Amino acid sequence: MPPNLTKPNSGFTSKPSPLCTFVSLIILLIIGFYTLHYPPGNPKKVLFQQIFLSSASNSTIASYLRSLTSHPHLAGTKPSLETIHYVKTHFQNLGLETHTVPFQTLLSYPVHASVSMHFGNSTVLNLPLNEMGIPSYPSSGLIQPYHAFSPSGTVHGKVVFANHGREDDYRTLGLMGVNVNGCIVIIRKGGGLSRGAVVKIAEKKGALGVLMYAEGDVSKGSFGSGVERGTVMEGVGDPLTPGWGADEDGERLKLEDKKVLERFPGIPSLPLPFESAQLILDSLEGPLAPQEWRDSGRSNLSHVGSGLVMVNFTYQGEKKLATIYNVVAVIRGLEEPDRYVLMGNHRDAWTYGAVDPNSGTATLLDIARRYALLMRKGWNPRRTIIFCSWDAEEFGMIGSTEWVEQNLVNLGAKAVAYLNVDCAVQGPGFFAGATPQLDTLIFEVTKKVQDQDSEVVATIYEKWKTMNGNNIQRLSGVDSDFAPFLQHAGVPSVDIYYGRDFPVYHTAFDSFNWMINNADPFFWRHVAVAGVWGLLGLHLADDPVLPLDYLSYAKQLQEYKDAFSRVLDGNISLTPLATSIQEFTSAAKQASEETKKLMEQEFTNDLLALKIRALNDRLMLAERGFLDTDGIKGREWFKHLIYGPRSNYESGLEFFPGISDAMAESKNMSQKDWHAAIKHEIWRVARAIQRAAAALKGELV
Repeated sequence: MPPNLTKPNSGFTSKPSPLCTFVSLIILLIIGFYTLHYPPGNPKKVLFQQIFLSSASNSTIASYLRSLTSHPHLAGTKPSLETIHYVKTHFQNLGLETHTVPFQTLLSYPVHASVSMHFGNSTVLNLPLNEMGIPSYPSSGLIQPYHAFSPSGTVHGKVVFANHGREDDYRTLGLMGVNVNGCIVIIRKGGGLSRGAVVKIAEKKGALGVLMYAEGDVSKGSFGSGVERGTVMEGVGDPLTPGWGADEDGERLKLEDKKVLERFPGIPSLPLPFESAQLILDSLEGPLAPQEWRDSGRSNLSHVGSGLVMVNFTYQGEKKLATIYNVVAVIRGLEEPDRYVLMGNHRDAWTYGAVDPNSGTATLLDIARRYALLMRKGWNPRRTIIFCSWDAEEFGMIGSTEWVEQNLVNLGAKAVAYLNVDCAVQGPGFFAGATPQLDTLIFEVTKKVQDQDSEVVATIYEKWKTMNGNNIQRLSGVDSDFAPFLQHAGVPSVDIYYGRDFPVYHTAFDSFNWMINNADPFFWRHVAVAGVWGLLGLHLADDPVLPLDYLSYAKQLQEYKDAFSRVLDGNISLTPLATSIQEFTSAAKQASEETKKLMEQEFTNDLLALKIRALNDRLMLAERGFLDTDGIKGREWFKHLIYGPRSNYESGLEFFPGISDAMAESKNMSQKDWHAAIKHEIWRVARAIQRAAAALKGELV
């Protein structure tokens, strides 16, 4: 345990003192008074929120994290079974209804890898591929750095530096007279592209293979030599069961099926330590790199290639079926057990996973501990709360995706919201991402939780406002487990965390020691995340009227239309989009006014309960309206037309993915066809917004 950790109100971990017993008795008497004299959901609800916040324990979260990160636990391997047991036992010991959900999915592991430089004088230099300063990989349980789902192969050729591997970067090389066809490309991470997209573009350009490195931070000492593992598979979920859950005895596609093969790149790729990458960069000749490439990173870069030095690159991997396990724990709702508030985090890690993802796992376990404490004091949520510990997220959100596909109908009818935390603490500064109807709730909750990084007493909201103006990001990326919930099932979603861009991402240095020495020595940032995450869950589970504000959504949609109009060809009409947004705004205002009227009622009766239930259904289901059965062109599994992945990042738009893709295709089609494609996508988005407006009004159109 890190030194000087305090342990306030640790709940189940210590024997209560007489003073604590007396305080608990007073609390129970107060709760009893409120129960008799007030309708459900008034001051009693606030009191339980206060108890939740006051029962925080940084040392308890630290103990959870230390246990979870005692050894590497890559999904599908034997060591991962220990973390499954740890999480399941924790939920069971709290008295929660708990079960595991197994899936048999295709995963990918390394067998052998080597990279060597071959010089003109016949000398050969074998490059290190593992982190320096790490105990031998077999004895430590670490698996060597690799790219999951990379094809096996051996390639031999000259090397070209392609910066971040974007289309723009290849165009720049072309203008310099550099052709990557038949070469190995070396690429530094960054530029907004996923690993899979980088390899796909390189393959399209005729490259033989891809070597990828992260520049790290030279100020972080040995951490800068970490090697960033990751997946290069396209899309999410098990590639053998696209669209349905990967049950052990269920239907599976063959590995050689076209639908399966198109998920994987056709050329091998491998991550490199920075030092090995620099040796290759030093050997490059040819044209000078553009000045902005030379100035934009830690690399000592002069030329882009190629030179006289040849590189031999071999990767041998194994794709095999492995059983993964989601752990699910349930607190049944007392009044609306068929309405679900889901709180999720993935458990698997490339290495030790102290930041990614077990800072989030430890935080989730502590929220469960505190909710169980509330239950001991008489609390029962109005709606059902489901804790979800996902497996195999690192391979492409596999555990959460399979579960969503398996439960799609029930989630569509009953899921209120999904609250995700992946890396709870990466460093300083609070960040939030969400669908817009949850903005107001996030602001409200962050005003109730203290920010421990402030030199003076301040809430997270206040500190966050000074940092970036309370900017809430949107969930268009496919980089955590909110993706299947929002982008496939249309469930309102949240993703919160402290810090960003930590230097040990996906490396062997992502350990408990790194956490206590760098990201959160006293675990107060973990406590802060738990406070926000847990209060979001309490509000969504307990508020009689769901705290979903669609006026925020309407405002955001209008801003998107305005931004779109500034980059659009003037010959294309935005009238369908404008009209649908007006309809949605009207529906949002109507829902807001109805919410205020219902919340002003002092006493409940059967008629009021029915009105609240009807309104809540509309608030819950409106997000589903943004789904389209045909999905995003070329990525049909992704159904959400407001937020989803783009196939091309050059349009600059991080919303309306179908429109964004169509705009980026101008160079590949005639102006007539291009205009037609954009108009069609505009109409699709307009119809989606109209569906959401109709759902919010509860009317047929």
